[in-house]
Amino acid sequence: MTFISPKTDFAFKKIFGSVHSQKILISFLNAIVYNNQNVIQSLKIINPYNPGVTNNIKDTYFDVKALLDNNSTVVIKMQALKIDDFEKPQIYNLAKAYGNQLDKTQGYMMLQPFIALTIADFVLFEDIDKMITKFRFKEEKESIYYEDELTLMFVELPKFNKKLLELESLSDKWIYFIKSAPNLEVIPESLEEVSEIEAALKIANRANLNNKELEEVEQQEKLMRDQQGQISFARNEGREEGIGIGREQGIGIGVVKQILRQVRRKFGEISPEVQTQIEKLSLEKLDILGEEIFDLATIADLENWLANN
Repeated sequence: MTFISPKTDFAFKKIFGSVHSQKILISFLNAIVYNNQNVIQSLKIINPYNPGVTNNIKDTYFDVKALLDNNSTVVIKMQALKIDDFEKPQIYNLAKAYGNQLDKTQGYMMLQPFIALTIADFVLFEDIDKMITKFRFKEEKESIYYEDELTLMFVELPKFNKKLLELESLSDKWIYFIKSAPNLEVIPESLEEVSEIEAALKIANRANLNNKELEEVEQQEKLMRDQQGQISFARNEGREEGIGIGREQGIGIGVVKQILRQVRRKFGEISPEVQTQIEKLSLEKLDILGEEIFDLATIADLENWLANN
């Protein structure tokens, strides 16, 4: 057996966000969000990914979003690459999603709790060993929470180093699955005994994917490898150029070159107008574009993104 990596957007959505993923997602959320407690009994996946009806790769790029039976909404994102100012978009997206629950005719009493869970394949908080972190509004000196409406959670995969024989809790097993599935050749007994993880591994089994899905997985894996290499190259190139023109400007030049290479690789040659628009973007916007380029299916989508940014 060989398994696809849950770290790609396509695989993550297929495993946790398809029409058949309710039990899998319930088990995962109880393990990660609710500290291995059997809190959630049912949920509704919002805009589920339906395998077999994908028209193009853009359709696979969605966060997994679900309405829980305690009236909370949770959005889960798999973040493989770190961008500059990573923290700010997390706060913005959580606040925006919370506010978007209401239309103009509804009052604030209709707002329900919102949880944003990001699984990061990089270290966010270097000063602490804790792998799963949870942030809420809290009084500065007293242990008093201001409502329980907004929660930011992070799972930092590099901090998880347990081997298969060391897995104890359900959260251990789910994180091991996300981090190590591509390295497995069979379904281990300790994972097989959790029926939801066994089901997730069966979904991730390459033998169960059709040719179109395999092509999408391979394309995403290639794009991810390319982007990792390009970001590393851009930062190194930026540092070298920054010797003469200043560090920040040098890094900016490197990032612009990396983004332009990425855009041309995906869309082919671009017009001088589009290149100029990209070159004028701030470093923060360039980093965001580097992440969101996966979502853009055509050059028209890129032009619309630039017009809005």
